[in-house]
Amino acid sequence: MSTHASESAVTVLGLGPMGRALASAFLDAGVRVTVWNRTPGRDRELVGRGATSAASAAEAVAASALTVVCVVNYDAADAVLRQDAVTDALKGRTVVNLTADTPDRARDTAAWADAHGIRYLDGAIMTPTTAIGTPQGVFIYSGSAELYGEHRPVLDALGGAHTHLGEDIGRAAAYDIALLDIFWTSMAGFAHAVAVAGAEGITARELTPFAQGIAAILPPLFEEFAGDVDDATYSGELNPITSGASTMAHIVEASESHGIDAAVMRAIEGQARRVIALGHGTDGYLRVSELLTRHLR
Repeated sequence: MSTHASESAVTVLGLGPMGRALASAFLDAGVRVTVWNRTPGRDRELVGRGATSAASAAEAVAASALTVVCVVNYDAADAVLRQDAVTDALKGRTVVNLTADTPDRARDTAAWADAHGIRYLDGAIMTPTTAIGTPQGVFIYSGSAELYGEHRPVLDALGGAHTHLGEDIGRAAAYDIALLDIFWTSMAGFAHAVAVAGAEGITARELTPFAQGIAAILPPLFEEFAGDVDDATYSGELNPITSGASTMAHIVEASESHGIDAAVMRAIEGQARRVIALGHGTDGYLRVSELLTRHLR
C-alpha cells in the first residue's frame, strides 16, 4: 500500500459489479472509502470491510475531495450528478467518471462540470471486474494532465496500468468506443461461427481451439495494417480484398444453406464489393476504413 493512498479518501458512486470492484480495491489499498448507490443494500459487504455508507449522493460526494463514478451510462450519471444538492456539494471537488458512453457525452459533462466549478476527468475501464486491483487492470483517462497527476496516487490503488491520453476530455471515451467495437464485432463473429459450425455437427468446444488460433493471428496483423491505414497505403500483397470477398461469399452461402442469418457477413461483403467497384480490388481489406470515412474528407 502506498503512503499517499493510505492517507487519502475517495467516494464511489454506483455499486454494480464494477463499482463494487473499484471500492474493494480502494479499501485493499488503505484508502478511506465512502459509497453510495441508488438501490440500497449493495454496500453491505463493503461496509463490513470498513467503507462508509452515505445516506444520499450529496452526503457521499461531500465526504471526499475525489469522487469516482461508475454507472451504466451517462444518463444514469447525469441523473445523480446534476441534482442540485449533489452539484452544490461537488463544487471545488474532482469527479473521475469511469462510466462508459460516447465522446460527445463526455464533452457535454465536462462543460457542465466547468460551468459549476467542478473539476472533471473522464476515463474508461478496459478490463473485467476480476482484473480490478490486480496488475492486469487497464485504465485510460483524458482531461487535465495536472488534475490527473494530482489524483494519480489514489487512482493507482485500483492496480494495473493507468494511461493519460491527453487534454481532450472525449479522448478516453473515443478509445473505449473503438476498442469495444473490436470486442463486440469479434464476439458477434464467434457467435455466428459457432452457429454455422453447429449446423455442420461441430460443437463450440471442438471449434474453439482453432478459433483461438485465428484470434492469435490478429494482433500482428493489427500492428502491420495500422501503418497501412495511417499511411493510406492499404497493401493487398498478402491478401487482396478480391480474395477476401470470395471467402465472405462462401460464409454467406454456407450460413444461408442452413437457414442461419448472414446479414452481418452480407454487410461486410457489401463493403468489400464497394471497394472493389471503386477500383481498389488489389488493395488490402483495410481499404474499407477509407470507404467508411469518405464523407469526412
